[in-house]
Amino acid sequence: MKAFLLTLLAAVLCAEQAHSLVCFTCKDASSNWECLGSTICPSDENYCVTTYLGAGIGGHSGQSISKGCASICPSVGINIGILATSVSCCSSSLCNISGASSVKVSYSVLAMAILASFVYIRAGL
Repeated sequence: MKAFLLTLLAAVLCAEQAHSLVCFTCKDASSNWECLGSTICPSDENYCVTTYLGAGIGGHSGQSISKGCASICPSVGINIGILATSVSCCSSSLCNISGASSVKVSYSVLAMAILASFVYIRAGL
């Protein structure tokens, strides 16, 4: 009987371990290379989340990447040329490896906005 209980306990512990979600984690990193740490998510958090924020004006640009676990999946993406943000999520272990590189500041939209500003200033509008 004792051997049966030990076997059952081992099976339960292994099953619980197999369902634990593991996500990459970082906070306000400037590069995806700074986001290679990982954590085991609490049982009520079923998503790995990556939040990306990028901005650029003139010759200056920057980005911030945060990763971790979440209980909800708030997928969002906005790109207005000089500012881009996205929140993406996934639900398998270590699936949030991407730095959301598909969302970047659009320099062509930025250049057109600056050109339009000069035209309006020159025309006195």
